[in-house]
Amino acid sequence: MAKINIITVQDVQISVSTENNNDYICLTDMLKGKEGEDHIRNWMRNRNSLEFLGTWELLHNPNFKGVEFDTFLHEAGANRFNMTPRKWIDATDAIGIISKSGRNGGTYAHRDIAFEFGSWLSPVFKLYLIKEYERLKEEEQKVVGWSAKRELAKINYHIHTSAISHNLIPKELSKEQINYIYANEADVLNVALFGMTAKEWRNQNPDLKGNIRDYATINELICLSNMENINAVLINDGISQKERLIKLNQIAIQQMRVLQDNENRKLLKSSNKQE
Repeated sequence: MAKINIITVQDVQISVSTENNNDYICLTDMLKGKEGEDHIRNWMRNRNSLEFLGTWELLHNPNFKGVEFDTFLHEAGANRFNMTPRKWIDATDAIGIISKSGRNGGTYAHRDIAFEFGSWLSPVFKLYLIKEYERLKEEEQKVVGWSAKRELAKINYHIHTSAISHNLIPKELSKEQINYIYANEADVLNVALFGMTAKEWRNQNPDLKGNIRDYATINELICLSNMENINAVLINDGISQKERLIKLNQIAIQQMRVLQDNENRKLLKSSNKQE
């Protein structure tokens, strides 16, 4: 369903309809208070206007019927030539102009085309139209930014409370695992997260190619990346390998519990539905 916003340009309320992430401005509303009739038809039958419309379609519409456009362009300028939004849409499969019926009905045009139409009506009107449209977009960005911050705060709060509520009683590594001196730091992280060294994984999975990390889940890779940074800090602080292994194991359990929390995923899905 299209989203309708209203902007006010020189005391004229103009509808802006969002269709498939593109904004269409109501040309019918732009004509409120204007003297005369058939402004849209008169504008569209102008050769320069028609050339602009066709070029816009060629740039943005892969289904645009260029042959029909060329025919219209050839006829443009003749006294007998007539063009309407419906005729243009039906003949060329144009998408830059749309006709809507019912509430908020009228002729709408993509913002690029609406600005060009505004220039034809009055250069001053066009400038005010652009200014109010930009103001609308700025307000929308503020709302989006606030919503994103709100959802991020909810997620962070959920992660924080989840960490507390679980009390984080991990499956501790065995004494043998803790006391073993590992030849490289990669295995310290492997044991902390996966519970085994790379060699142990290869022995258990002789038919699989690659290494233990190649078969890690997205959440495990996220956790592993965090652990690498933390391990580097602990090494710089002079923490022994044994102490680091215990700390990293606890961190791995904490982060994996939070990342894999089903309630967290439900929160994200429900937030998306509300947007």
